[in-house]
Amino acid sequence: MSSQKGNVSRSRGQKHQNAVAFKNDKYGATVQVKKAKSKIHDGLCQRCKDVLEWKVKYNKYKTLTQPRKCVKCSQKTVKDAYHVICKPCSLQLELCAKCGKKEDIIIPINSQTEDDKEEDVQPKKKGRERRKEDLDDLDSDDDDFGDFGSDDDDGHDEEDFGSDPRPKKTQSKATVLPEISRVSVKD
Repeated sequence: MSSQKGNVSRSRGQKHQNAVAFKNDKYGATVQVKKAKSKIHDGLCQRCKDVLEWKVKYNKYKTLTQPRKCVKCSQKTVKDAYHVICKPCSLQLELCAKCGKKEDIIIPINSQTEDDKEEDVQPKKKGRERRKEDLDDLDSDDDDFGDFGSDDDDGHDEEDFGSDPRPKKTQSKATVLPEISRVSVKD
């Protein structure tokens, strides 16, 4: 028996063994699984980090619905699941946010906040703003065709309505008509 006193080694292997490893997103990843996978476990010691990664891997990680009370400052500032100390207290006291022990912190909390500051400096373009700027870029690319239909080389004295000696400006829909003061009509 394996429970005999002094019997530390087993003579046989595991009786029931899975043929395929567990996948937490086997039937499509839910929103909770995606959030849990993308979560960065910062401010934790190595053991607590491994425990939370195990919970994510085997679909046991449950997120917090409401903030918890910090055991150091007694404020409702703990936003991460399974943590007992808020991030400011953990950073100030250099404690693990989950177990509360003074261990080596694997991923420091302040490295996450520096990345957020860098993203704030260069904000991403939102949907309509980006599309409008892209359309303006496309309009400026259309001007590269040059004088495709100009009659300057043929020696005609008639003025071309489309060509303009002034630099071209992007025209809006309201100013599609040519300028009347510049049009000359010959009988």
